[in-house]
Amino acid sequence: MNTQRETDRPAPHRVLILGAGYAGMAAAIQLAARVRRQQDVLVTLVNAQDRFTERLRLHMAATGQQLGELSIPELLDGTGAEFVRGWVTAVDADARTVRIDDDRVLHYDTLVYGLGSVADTSAVPGVEEYAYTLNGPQEAEAVAHRLAGLGSGTVVVGGSGLTGVESAAEIAERHPELDVVLLGRDEPGALMNPKAGAYVRSALDRLGVRVRSGCDVVKVLPDSVELAGGESIAAGLVLWTSGTRVSPLAAAAGLEVDERGRVVTDTTLRSTSHPEVYAVGDAAAVRQGYGVMHGTCQGGMPTGVHAAVSVLRTLRGKRPKPFRFGYYHTPVSLGREDAVVQFTRPDDSPRKMYLTGRTAARYKETVTASPWPTYGRMKKMPASGAFWPRGGRFTRIRAAR
Repeated sequence: MNTQRETDRPAPHRVLILGAGYAGMAAAIQLAARVRRQQDVLVTLVNAQDRFTERLRLHMAATGQQLGELSIPELLDGTGAEFVRGWVTAVDADARTVRIDDDRVLHYDTLVYGLGSVADTSAVPGVEEYAYTLNGPQEAEAVAHRLAGLGSGTVVVGGSGLTGVESAAEIAERHPELDVVLLGRDEPGALMNPKAGAYVRSALDRLGVRVRSGCDVVKVLPDSVELAGGESIAAGLVLWTSGTRVSPLAAAAGLEVDERGRVVTDTTLRSTSHPEVYAVGDAAAVRQGYGVMHGTCQGGMPTGVHAAVSVLRTLRGKRPKPFRFGYYHTPVSLGREDAVVQFTRPDDSPRKMYLTGRTAARYKETVTASPWPTYGRMKKMPASGAFWPRGGRFTRIRAAR
């Protein structure tokens, strides 16, 4: 009799989550914790490695600082979610299958697509061949190894955005024997209020970083970079932090994507072309009242939580709610004992308020370390992960009312 009842039980709804970054991990823990006592939902998380990548600390790893070994299976422990290690090599949105390492096929009923982004090494000739990136722990460790062997010389950091600023400051602080040059079109801190931006540039100057604004790198060579106008800068190492790109898998699968290859979503984070697919984090083009969100941890984790809750609401016969998110800060480290925290309006424009110095450095460290207690709380109390700034009038989309 028991065997007959087991045979008659319907197959569980298979939710497959691709990518265990900040957003994908949030989606997996949130959903699995909410359904762990149920037999009708199976949650599977796929990632290329079983170590969680702390992207917020990769500029530290690039100077040889040891990061914590965060195990994805351990982070999932107790939720009931299954973990599959492997590279996603193809997605078939029509057949609802995902190919792993070219030799394994996983089927899904609902897909959460969170494969994230990497540094764009295709826009400038020579970057792919000769520049280093901070795409993951292995790449960061390669930078650290190269820096340790330089002895002296010049390090060029290409890109004056937040990653470039943090990387240049960290390298200059840890390797004062090296000449660090930060190249970019904009001044470091250009998107902050004038006083906060001035503090960033003053801190870089104090650390000995040579800032070159208004520069376009047109080519990277084995031992130098060429700028528009013909100038050449010798470099023992080039670290590329300018721009990001996403995996081409979403476009290849036939999902509707934007000009940058990100999955276009509706207000609930569902793919506009395939409603059984949700997109989260850097992989998604999520539109708010102020425009399309840019990829950060502060916005990525909420997309993962919202997607998980939306999946569950759909399975229960309810309509998913619109996703709304407002930015609230931009923390930037300037070495280990200094930082700037620019508080922002929900549309990410700078407020007058900001922090600097050691107070800002402590704030930045608290933010960087916050995902782990957040994940821990979500495992015990899933609803605790559903709190973030909704952004008020800044995020309201009239057409979605």
